Amino acid sequence: MKVAFCGNDNASAYDISAGVLKNVCFVDALNLVPHVFLLFITFPILFIGWGSQSSKVQIHHNTWLHFPGHNLRWILTFTLLFVHVCEIAEGIVSDANMKSRHLHLFLPAMMGFVAATTAIVYYHNIETSNFPKLLLALFLYWIMAFVTKTVKLVRYCEDGVPLSQLRFCITGIMVILYGLLMAVEINVIRVRRYVFFMNPQKVKPPEDLQDLGVRFLQPFVNLLSKATYWWMNTLIISAHKKPIDLKAIGKLPIAMRALTNYVCLKEAYEEQKKEVANQPNKIPSIWLAMYRAFGRPILLSSTFRYLADLLGFAGPLCISGIVDSFQNISQNDTNTTGKSNETSTSYLSSQDFFRNAYVLAVLLFLALILQRTFLQASYYVTIETGINLRGALLAMIYNKILRLSTSNLSMGEMTLGQINNLVAIETNQLMWFLFLCPNLWAMPVQIIMGVILLYNLLRGSALVGAAVIVLLAPIQYFIATKLAEAQKSTLDYSTERLKKTNEILKGIKLLKLYAWEHIFCTSVEETRTKELISLKTFALYTSLSIFMNAAIPIAAVLATFVTYEYQNEATLKPAQAFASLSLFHILVTPLFLLSTVVRFAVKAVISVQKLNEFLISDEIGDDSWRSAESSVTYESCKKHTGLHTKAINRKQPLRHQLDSYEQPQRRQPRPLEIDDIAIKVTNGYFSWGSGLATLSNINIRIPTGQMTMIVGQVGCGKSSLLLAILGEMQTLEGKVHWNNRNRYSVAYAAQKPWLLNATVEENIIFGSPFNKQRYKAVTDACSLQPDIDLLPFGDQTEIGERGINLSGGQRQRICVARALYQNTNIVFLDDPFSALDIHLSDHLMQEGILKFLQEDKRTLILVTHKLQYLPHADWIIAMKDGYVLREGTLKDIQTKDVELYEHWKTLMNRQDQELEKDLETDQTTLERKTLRRAMYPRESKAQLEDEDEEEEEEEDDDDNMSTVMRLRTKMPWRTCWRYLTSGGFFLLFLMIFSKLLKHSVIVAIDYWLARWTSMENGNKTGDSIDLKHTNKSYHVAVFSMLCGAGIVLCLITSLTVEWMGLTAAKNLHHNLLNKIILGPIRFFDTTPLGLILNRFSADTNIIDQHIPPTLESLTRSTLLCLSAIGMISYATPWFLVALVPLGVAFYFIQKYFRVASKDLQELDDSTQLPLLCHFSETAEGLTTIRAFRHEARFKQHMLELTDTNNIAYLFLSAANRWLEVRTDYLGACIVLTAAVTSITYRPDSGLLGLGLLYALTITNYLNWVVRNLADLEVQMGAVKKVNSFLTMESENYDGTMDPSQVPKDWPQEGEIKIEDLCVRYENNLKPVLKHVKAYIKPGQKVGICGRTGSGKSSLSLAFFRMVDIFDGKIVIDGIDICKLPLHTLRSRLSIILQDPILFSGSIRFNLDPECKCTDDRLWEALEIAQLKNMVKSLPGGLGMFEQGQVPMNLCQPIKKSHIYI
Repeated sequence: MKVAFCGNDNASAYDISAGVLKNVCFVDALNLVPHVFLLFITFPILFIGWGSQSSKVQIHHNTWLHFPGHNLRWILTFTLLFVHVCEIAEGIVSDANMKSRHLHLFLPAMMGFVAATTAIVYYHNIETSNFPKLLLALFLYWIMAFVTKTVKLVRYCEDGVPLSQLRFCITGIMVILYGLLMAVEINVIRVRRYVFFMNPQKVKPPEDLQDLGVRFLQPFVNLLSKATYWWMNTLIISAHKKPIDLKAIGKLPIAMRALTNYVCLKEAYEEQKKEVANQPNKIPSIWLAMYRAFGRPILLSSTFRYLADLLGFAGPLCISGIVDSFQNISQNDTNTTGKSNETSTSYLSSQDFFRNAYVLAVLLFLALILQRTFLQASYYVTIETGINLRGALLAMIYNKILRLSTSNLSMGEMTLGQINNLVAIETNQLMWFLFLCPNLWAMPVQIIMGVILLYNLLRGSALVGAAVIVLLAPIQYFIATKLAEAQKSTLDYSTERLKKTNEILKGIKLLKLYAWEHIFCTSVEETRTKELISLKTFALYTSLSIFMNAAIPIAAVLATFVTYEYQNEATLKPAQAFASLSLFHILVTPLFLLSTVVRFAVKAVISVQKLNEFLISDEIGDDSWRSAESSVTYESCKKHTGLHTKAINRKQPLRHQLDSYEQPQRRQPRPLEIDDIAIKVTNGYFSWGSGLATLSNINIRIPTGQMTMIVGQVGCGKSSLLLAILGEMQTLEGKVHWNNRNRYSVAYAAQKPWLLNATVEENIIFGSPFNKQRYKAVTDACSLQPDIDLLPFGDQTEIGERGINLSGGQRQRICVARALYQNTNIVFLDDPFSALDIHLSDHLMQEGILKFLQEDKRTLILVTHKLQYLPHADWIIAMKDGYVLREGTLKDIQTKDVELYEHWKTLMNRQDQELEKDLETDQTTLERKTLRRAMYPRESKAQLEDEDEEEEEEEDDDDNMSTVMRLRTKMPWRTCWRYLTSGGFFLLFLMIFSKLLKHSVIVAIDYWLARWTSMENGNKTGDSIDLKHTNKSYHVAVFSMLCGAGIVLCLITSLTVEWMGLTAAKNLHHNLLNKIILGPIRFFDTTPLGLILNRFSADTNIIDQHIPPTLESLTRSTLLCLSAIGMISYATPWFLVALVPLGVAFYFIQKYFRVASKDLQELDDSTQLPLLCHFSETAEGLTTIRAFRHEARFKQHMLELTDTNNIAYLFLSAANRWLEVRTDYLGACIVLTAAVTSITYRPDSGLLGLGLLYALTITNYLNWVVRNLADLEVQMGAVKKVNSFLTMESENYDGTMDPSQVPKDWPQEGEIKIEDLCVRYENNLKPVLKHVKAYIKPGQKVGICGRTGSGKSSLSLAFFRMVDIFDGKIVIDGIDICKLPLHTLRSRLSIILQDPILFSGSIRFNLDPECKCTDDRLWEALEIAQLKNMVKSLPGGLGMFEQGQVPMNLCQPIKKSHIYI
């Protein structure tokens, strides 16, 4: 065919006699001019680069959005590109009807497409380099393009081209788009004044981008990068080179920080408070506050969601159109042979254009791309809003905790558990509700639209299918509620099992020495059995849920098509069949999700109620000394006009800003007449919130710079008096006056020691500047140095809940050291000697109080029971039953109240006698010994936490970076295989077989439908009615049988996966428990208890509940994708060629994503725990924090922890979006290639419909394959950790003698010969006993002495073979103990341990777990231990369960033996 710009088939094409602009071809040529102009100008600039024109301000990302109308410009340009695509398609389709090529029909449109693409690339480069003067070229381009298109439109109007012609519509739309883009450009000139104005406007980059720490760029990048998460590429690719850490993800942008969102939510909540202030019964609504603070992003997300859902229906419609156009091709061929278009101005109507199969294929591709982009945008916006809401709620809860009245916590109205639940559960429930929120209003629209389209396709029979789906939806909801119940009961049993396991691990030494392992092991196994029964219920409901999700569409399709066949005369067309199949798939998703959304909505309502109760609970009184309230009040930010989300200055640390928002003016303290009184209480009546005065008629004064002692009996109100002075109690009457200088300068050590989860040093300096000299003086005064020396990292060792457990005395001395170290005028010490022995008390009194504090001339208020220190006091307050008995110096009391003085003297004498006793037993030495023993195993703490021992042979390589990275990217297939085989080979085979069979049947159903519809439509003529009826019955019967088989197989597969998962979980736990319990004692010395417990808690939970559903989802989505690819390839083999590049792209996407996702998941998990711990430790140490007035510091720390956790979660969410956008686009490419190859290859219409339907399902499941793969990889870590324990060596329980050969009453005499005994703890360690020889006659009492570390304990352990006897032997009554079975040996000897241990259970169980002794024998033993009377006084006697009331020395169990150690 000849090629010419205006075509060769019409001589008048080049005729311009009627005027140049009257010639259509010339007008088209004129339209080329602007595009060529733009390309000619911009290409040199783009390729030469900018060099010197870059921005003056140094920024670290090319993401600087300067120019106004940025988003509008991108949207308009994308619309323009889409219209250009339509114009090109229209030109090509029109040209196909011509005799010769008419380039003018599509060449200008192609050039327009290239020019529009160049324009947006050019704009992006100008924008990031901030050189707006170069935008002038774009401005000229838009003007020229607008003018030339307008000329073309006017030409069409003059020619009378009707509106129904597509070319006229396209030209009209383009005129509007070019006009709008011109307007955007004019607006940029108006705002930035870069040309035509004398003084151009200077702009600074956003504050966040000047901070190199901000790496989360989603708010700052351009629209295309926002939609595709292109900015995430660097992070995800870098994860391949080195693991992602907190430094790599940086800080949150200001607008997303907890503080910013807290300000918004607090403002909205305060407004609510004002609105309901006059209505006493109404409480402020958190819902409304949340809506006002976060409503806009939720509306934006919902808009995206609506657009995505509506575009989702393009799939079925395009399938219907393509298959229809296919069926009509033969008719069209016969009809159009007579037609031929002679004129060069052949116009194409919109209807003809949209009937073209290729056009529909491209439209389907574009609709999919748009739909997926909108859907991911909707997800991202809701997740970001949910995270922001959670941050704001956490800050709100924290500020409330800091203001909670102490009585609320002490009277149990608000327990620590409730606060922890609010933080860990309720805020997360609300966040999850927000994630699912857009579904609530998007789903009904989706369902209604789907039903309308189905009705349009299949009339009444569609309603039958829809009814099946709707009727089965309540069953889904019922299953979902049952699932939640099953999960709750599983959790209860799991907690009980963990409690028992914890006890076993804590008392493992005792269990081994008494040979009780099997008793306690059986007890744990019994609880595990109950847990497994509950897990079976959980698994059953999970299977049903999966089954319903898979079976509902099959049932609906079956009902619809069978009804249609028997109701309608017309046969079912392929276009109808596959479009309606696709619609059913769309319909099922919202109905399946609906139950989840409703469940979360109900939970959210409950969470808001709990939150409301908490936020309106009592706060600490404002009339107290803390009138300078530093807890957050943000006194309605309207006063602070400068406060706006962007206006938070970040040159200062956040807490300064927090203070500046929050602190109302400090009330001027009332000056006291006398300067030598630090605190004065007049006529004070104080209560703990009950309304009844706990302290009455308090009139006291505390002299400045002196030591005041408060003494009295237990419970007389000494500690309460301190707290009343500190403002923690409710003041019913009276006043507490503070001297001006002292009011904000207080240090306080509470009666119950409170430590932070931090290092020893941080606990002591507590936020004050570090002064080495002062620090040393304080640690010496509190005798802490010897304890610090024992810790593995000295004073840099972490202590507290998550760190090393210290004894009561050690904790108390750290708290006293904290109070002494602070440079404050007043120090409150509440019974600092209660947990200290007499040496330490004296040392602390002399060095710490009399020397250190008195030298600094600090005021000290000391509550104590140690009356021997009274002579040191400058001022004494004696209390009794909540009132002050006496006040004055010791001399005053001696003269005025002789009786009281004599009483004190008697008590002092008694204390002196106790002192002599105490000198004999040194408590401190014992504490340090315990600490040393706790520290000794930690040298090999990391021994078992070796994460990368996956492939042993690879570990031997040099440990360079590439090896590590290879391991990071490798799927742990070996661990997966171990997991699958631990479920049993039969179940594994059954699972694989049923899965393959189910997917084969599902493919068969769809294939049969394709055959049936194609055949029925092929046999339109010539068949008798009977034959048609027979065919119909035959097809319906086979279809029904296949559907029935599919539904049954759906149930079988979901059940087998869950069953296999359960069996694997059962076996793994059983093996782990037995392995641990039979492990050598050295293993427990060298492995931290928490690490072992983790295997039984977190890891077992993952294996029990998380791996089976992930495995099910992974196999299902993988097989769906594979069957879809197989089906498309069967319909059009050419598709396989296009599949190769797509497959390569998919491989790299999943490879990079898996590594990054794993790192981000770990970061999210690891940043959550410190946040939760900070909340609980704040609630526990509330009085201390408030006394020190460190609220602002703690608040700042909480905000930092929240932001750290939020940024990790945000990046994880952005990484998921990054993956989904890419897999969705790949899916869209698969749909396009499948459609184009099908149209070109031309299979029959049924197979074409089937291929397209399957191509659409791939889009939905591709990202699930990768997500599940990444999840499974993380979850397999739990299996790997459990397996690492299963390889451990057990103790040798068998021995060389048979138990029957050992005499029943052995050892009868108790004669012991130790011959040349050598003992070590492990093969690779030095001996602890060398060539020990001894002979002990029967009935002798032998004492083993020696200094610490000389081997006393090791020798006693050798009798029980708890250590490795590698040379020599111990012979008892003629039998070498090394030959005896371990159980026999240990059960025949008796030992009384140094550390007493109690198990939960009755007193009888603690004395005799084997139930071998009679009650008389037990009472006799209790009498010997002097405990008989105490146990008799308990309500249940021997059956008493209350551990707390049983003294610890009861723990020496009863066992008759001739040898006691």
